[in-house]
Amino acid sequence: MYTAVLLTAPTARNLDPALVESLRNAWGGGDAVWLSPDEAAEFSLGVMPDNLWEVWETCQSMGVDLVIVPTEARRKKMLLADMDSTMIQQECIDELADEAGVGERVKDITARAMNGELDFDGALNERVGLLKGLPEGVIAKVLDERITLMPGGKVLLATMKSQGAYAALVSGGFTAFTAQVAGQLGFDENRANTLLLADGALTGEVGMPILGKQAKIDALEEITARLGITEDDVIAVGDGANDLGMLTLAGMGVALHAKPSVAAQCNVRINFGDLTALLFVQGYSQVDFAS
Repeated sequence: MYTAVLLTAPTARNLDPALVESLRNAWGGGDAVWLSPDEAAEFSLGVMPDNLWEVWETCQSMGVDLVIVPTEARRKKMLLADMDSTMIQQECIDELADEAGVGERVKDITARAMNGELDFDGALNERVGLLKGLPEGVIAKVLDERITLMPGGKVLLATMKSQGAYAALVSGGFTAFTAQVAGQLGFDENRANTLLLADGALTGEVGMPILGKQAKIDALEEITARLGITEDDVIAVGDGANDLGMLTLAGMGVALHAKPSVAAQCNVRINFGDLTALLFVQGYSQVDFAS
């Protein structure tokens, strides 16, 4: 059995009941259940539709995300999340680079690395090298003035944790940022790279080993083993090429506003919804949301 979920941006709330009903009828689905008025609805399916991706493209043109997931064990026991452009709306290294006067150069490298065009480790070393000499205090300035949480993150964490789920933030970014973001959102642990400092300034080097694509896979395997759960019990969310390993290994991998090359390899793609979409795809209704 499968469940089809249709959802829109919570700021738009433009999910047309006629669309839900026509799709349900065309696929022979069960009765529609509204998870949030005008925003999210679901219905059961006996088989995976052959024309899923053609219909998905039509829904995208209407500002609607369409997701089909196995009904069994939809609610996950663990959230594994990327940070940059996932739990926050920025790329931390790009913001630091702006302060260092090398913003455009670094943003180009970041975009290419996240799209899988560059080796992650090499791209990270190159970008951090351009930050050499930046005063340590700039990190706090960027956190205070430039970093904003992705909408829906607090509700996602509060709701899953209220149901006993574990939450881990695993980033190719930096511990100076993940520590604060994890604390604000309620993650149980965070892992990231370390910016090396000397005499109150960045040295232009990263602490080794670099936490990249494999390290996110390792985190998934290590944490689930420690908790006594399986990879199938995990919902993972990310947007970049270095997230693909954990997204494909997890029981439910969500490409959130992801780079095209990343989304193309994921079955769960959220382009309009915010982080509360991760609750809808697990079968939570808005009335279940914790504040």
